[in-house]
Amino acid sequence: MDARIDASADVDARAAVGDGTTVWHLAQIREDAEVGADCVIGRGAYIGPGVRVGAACKIQNYALVYEPAVLEAGVFVGPAAVLTNDLYPRAVNPDGTLKSADDWTPVGVTVREGASIGARAVLIAPVVVGRWATVAAGAVVAGDVPDYALVAGVPARRLRWVGRAGVPLEADGDGRWRCPVTGDRFAETDGGQAVEPVAAAEAG
Repeated sequence: MDARIDASADVDARAAVGDGTTVWHLAQIREDAEVGADCVIGRGAYIGPGVRVGAACKIQNYALVYEPAVLEAGVFVGPAAVLTNDLYPRAVNPDGTLKSADDWTPVGVTVREGASIGARAVLIAPVVVGRWATVAAGAVVAGDVPDYALVAGVPARRLRWVGRAGVPLEADGDGRWRCPVTGDRFAETDGGQAVEPVAAAEAG
C-alpha cells in the first residue's frame, strides 16, 4: 500500500511518508521529516525538517509542526495548532543583522502516544505532552503536561483527568478514577499530581 499525496502538496524527496498515509491539498512536508503509516496530514499543514510523526496520527488543516518536534503514535493535532521551536524568538541578532540558521538552536515539542492538541492551541517549546493527555482548543502550553491530563487556558493548567477515549474520568473514591466509556481504572500518584492505570486484578 502506498501513500496518497495530493498533487498540490509539497513533499520533499528526502522526506519519508508511510504506507496508507494521506497528504491533502497544499500541505508541506520538509526534508528529512518522517511521517508514519496510516496518518492524515490535512490541507495546508506544515511538517518541518526532521520532524518525526508516528503511525496513525492526524494533523489537521493548517497546523504548524516545527522541527525538531516528535509526535508518537496516535497523536491528534487540531486545526491551526502551532508547535513552536524558538524559546527566545528574534528576527535579528543584537547587532541588527538578520538571524540565520547558525544563530540559534531550535528546541522541540514532544507529544506522547495518543495525546490530543486542540484547535489553535500553541505549545511553547521545549515542552512534553504526556500520553493520552488533552490540550484544549486555544490553550497556550508553556510547561509539561502529565499523562492523562486535560489542560486549558492561558497559560494552560490542569482541569481534569481523561482516559484513552478522551472523556473526563469520574471519581471512584480513595484517589481512584474510572473512565465512563472504557471502564479503565486509574489511581492517583505523586500526591494527586498524576494518575496511572490500574491493572484489572488490582481494580477488583
